[in-house]
Amino acid sequence: MSHDSGQDRQDGDRWIGRSVPRVEDDRLLRGNGRYVDDIALPGALEAAFLRSPHAHARIESVDVKAALESPGVVAVWTGQDVADLPPMLNREELRTPPGLAALLDPTVRLTPMPLLADDKVSYVGQPVALVLAENRYLAEDALELVDVRYTPLPVVVDPEEALSARAPRLHEDLPDNTAVAVATRVGDPDAAFASAHTVITERFEAHRYVASPIETRAVSAQVDPYNGRLTVWSGTQTPHRLRDAIAHTLALAAGTVHVIAADVGGGFGQKGILYVEELLVPHAARTFGRPVRWREDRNENLTASSHAREQIHHIELASDADGRILGVRDRILVNFGAYNMTGLVVPYNSLCHLLGPYRVPHVDIEVTGVLTNTTFATPYRGAGRPETVFAMERAMDRLAAALDLPPEDLRARNLVGPDEMPYTTGLVDRSGSPQSYDSGDFPELLRRAVAKADVERVRERQRAGADDGRHLGIGFAMYIEATGLGPFETARIDIAPSGRVELAIGAPSQGQGHRTSMAQIAADAIGVPLGLIDVTGGDTEATPFGVGTIASRALVNAGNATHRAGRLVREKIIDAAARRLGVPADRLDLTDGVVRAKDPDGPSVSLAELAGRAPLPGTPEPTDGRHGTELSETVHFRPPGFAVASGAHAAVVEVDEHTGGVEILHYVVVHDAGVIVNPMIAEGQVTGGIAQGIGGALYEEMVYGPDGQPRTGTYMDYLVPTSSEIPDLDMDELFTPSPMNDLGVKGLGEGGAIAPQAVLANAVEDALRPFGAVVRRGPLSPSRIRDLIRTPIQASTPHSNQEMGQS
Repeated sequence: MSHDSGQDRQDGDRWIGRSVPRVEDDRLLRGNGRYVDDIALPGALEAAFLRSPHAHARIESVDVKAALESPGVVAVWTGQDVADLPPMLNREELRTPPGLAALLDPTVRLTPMPLLADDKVSYVGQPVALVLAENRYLAEDALELVDVRYTPLPVVVDPEEALSARAPRLHEDLPDNTAVAVATRVGDPDAAFASAHTVITERFEAHRYVASPIETRAVSAQVDPYNGRLTVWSGTQTPHRLRDAIAHTLALAAGTVHVIAADVGGGFGQKGILYVEELLVPHAARTFGRPVRWREDRNENLTASSHAREQIHHIELASDADGRILGVRDRILVNFGAYNMTGLVVPYNSLCHLLGPYRVPHVDIEVTGVLTNTTFATPYRGAGRPETVFAMERAMDRLAAALDLPPEDLRARNLVGPDEMPYTTGLVDRSGSPQSYDSGDFPELLRRAVAKADVERVRERQRAGADDGRHLGIGFAMYIEATGLGPFETARIDIAPSGRVELAIGAPSQGQGHRTSMAQIAADAIGVPLGLIDVTGGDTEATPFGVGTIASRALVNAGNATHRAGRLVREKIIDAAARRLGVPADRLDLTDGVVRAKDPDGPSVSLAELAGRAPLPGTPEPTDGRHGTELSETVHFRPPGFAVASGAHAAVVEVDEHTGGVEILHYVVVHDAGVIVNPMIAEGQVTGGIAQGIGGALYEEMVYGPDGQPRTGTYMDYLVPTSSEIPDLDMDELFTPSPMNDLGVKGLGEGGAIAPQAVLANAVEDALRPFGAVVRRGPLSPSRIRDLIRTPIQASTPHSNQEMGQS
């Protein structure tokens, strides 16, 4: 029987759409967070890892005798001690969807990573030995006594050099250093380029940097002596995948492993993958029958946790005389580092987001993931999109300059219109289905960004000339983001005997505010006050099935699972109340946690009375057999396709030619993430993404020497922006609901991070136009700005086929 879902209430009565203060913040601000390092495990051993000082070397011998004799040391493990355990693979991330495999036949080569290096090491920071001691200080002391003899091997850190036949191979079982390769074509790009009025050819680089969360990675493990169950606390973004990996590695049934994602101080993708430390710590706890804990220090995080972003784009754009894009070619190299951790995830994200919001009829894209002697790279907030948007949006500005068009006008001429939705690009999305933009109004995004940036006023100031060597520049960048990645997410709702609503979801939070936004969704779906709802995320016992919080997917998947579970529970509540009150279900309503008869003089029953009291003590609630007696429901939501979010950024900057300093005077962002559940949380998510994007654009870079040694291993030389470097944001938003899910929501956790590198590069190049400078990579540090001014990088010369007699 179908009952009122609660969705016909007036908007003013709905929780969705309200800027409700985050319920989790009070506890966190009072210092009552429960991070992995806060969890007291009496009698715990502490782990420390010996890491390779070489980028590429053969391990000749490892002598642990002196370390074993060091005070407080319980064990020292080397690669030989864990050789019976299978090597690590991020199996789910490396899986190629069948549809994608059938259509494009990509190359994906697996590089299993040993839990501890035994034969050789392939990057600085690779774990070679594990020390377990009574405390971390004693463990660190013992590390210095482990004697490892290495024979250095040739090193390659440049992805273009790594593809050379002369390059040292990182994995002898592979024919070369190619980890993944995929190519696609749409239309007839060769003919489009041959007939084009103008073609620009450029080489752009997205530089390497790292997520650098406030909380570094940590994991603790303990075996219950009574039943042998293994409990693992981790700052992971994907607890169910970690549970399954631990079970596989240790040959355990998945049901005997309990993974809890405690409070997490930032993840950003770095904590979304599997690491060897997360497998070795549980193994040690089982081996020694004692709790074991480990947390990395900041140097380990910067040099041995995953890196991101490094790509090279050889991109060409072809257009007609009016600036309408005819075709795009791009040859993309992605530096994977020493191991293929996540397969096609980043390369294919770059491929299928390159076209952005633009109408491009002819396409030729090739992507190659390359192995080098650097720390492995994995998704970082945006996951391949910031890199490809940097290339495409820089190319758009170069094309605009070649055609002598304002860059905003060139963009406007090529945007897909709202009347074309759903719009198919001709590409294939990550699931293997035809790529489709489900909704959006890209021209309106750009119009609002142009208006807010006050372009004419900026151009007037530019015409007035530089003020004491301070040059003004304005830039634009646009993007789309396919959000709501499947395959599914779980929500379970239980009405406790107290009448409180217990919501458990498979997606943990790393600052996204799930305890608030998911409660808002549940409150509307069920018809209860927000304060009655308790939310648990990322506990594999509370929800045995789940995927995690990655890829801008939590709100779309866990949110819609919560919505559907809430509606089903509401139906059960009204059916149970009908039996209790003797009133037909269609004559009852559930509002504010109380079921009332629609007759003003009719009876009512609260959730506490309904869930917590049977007719006779100790007897079950009678049932008609349709629903059972438990007021609970579990839903696994599977998205039918991607919900496409989008945005337009504009930035006005001032560049000081004397110091090379860049000041952001005005930063505009207009975004579309469909229905917004909590505007306050949404604004915070976008702001945080932009802050990280600004960090990558202006400050952050992980630098390697040609010997594979990281040169930016501390915050003394790896610069992370503080709040004083992030300007106030001029923010606006559109609301085009997604037809791909019941709530009409789209993901937005990554969106803010996608465009800053591109928009700031475009603005800086605009400011440096008097010097003829072309920005081809970041970060735009003072020294790099000064280099551009002193020795401008010459622009690639666009060619006109008319001039060449080809049309």
